[in-house]
Amino acid sequence: MKKKIAIQGIKGCFHEIATKKLFSKIDYDIIECKTFNELTHFVSKFTADIGVLAIENSIAGVLIYNFFLIKLYNLKISREIYLPINHNLLILKNSNIKNIKKIISHPMAILQCKNYISKYRNIKISEYVDTAEAASFIFKNKNYYIGAIASSEAATAYNLKIVDKNIQTVNKNFTRFLIINNNHKYKKISLFEKASFYFRLKNLIGELSKILNIISYYDINITSIQTFPIKKKPWEYLFFIDIKFFNTNNYFFMKKEINKINNYFYVIGEYKD
Repeated sequence: MKKKIAIQGIKGCFHEIATKKLFSKIDYDIIECKTFNELTHFVSKFTADIGVLAIENSIAGVLIYNFFLIKLYNLKISREIYLPINHNLLILKNSNIKNIKKIISHPMAILQCKNYISKYRNIKISEYVDTAEAASFIFKNKNYYIGAIASSEAATAYNLKIVDKNIQTVNKNFTRFLIINNNHKYKKISLFEKASFYFRLKNLIGELSKILNIISYYDINITSIQTFPIKKKPWEYLFFIDIKFFNTNNYFFMKKEINKINNYFYVIGEYKD
């Protein structure tokens, strides 16, 4: 039976490229979602078996709201992949860069290509829902005056011409994608080196340092720490933390100690590096 995998975007988007790399050995059907909210909702309601969700880019930073969506829908992280991101400027095959009046793309892609875009001061830059959607729009509308920033796969999918390749500001440009599962379908594994969790803190002296000291004491490395304000509770925050470790026993001791001092501590994933 084919797995149903939810992604944000359409054919040619980076979520689809990550999915192909992750699940090259199994049969699956893609469920294309317009938003991250829709993606996580589908996983929570079993419309999709799993989801592939962008969480962080090495240039543009963290998509903090996606951590919140994982919490909101009570989902679990089971795996991750770091995908090299190469952006390209795409136009219709019978158009020319001199014709282009506007460039459209996802806001994260625009941010990652800021230096390249700055060369075209007379071209308007507009945000679009998705990189591949931007390429698809040009193809469907046969618009000679619009360019799109998207993948080479999108160029192939929508029969577009690549004007310039690898236009991202930094060549070593990676996006981290998470594989997310419904909590009821999540299968724990015995061997893992990474974990993600969140906890809530009040704005009191020493609250955060107590937890950070416990993590440090057990020789555990924090690879990411993000904060999210709690609505209707001014000055209270959720902290989302990713950690990496070499001793699983130390990780379990860490969890036990944190649970003693914080009753709002929740693990959202234990997975391999």
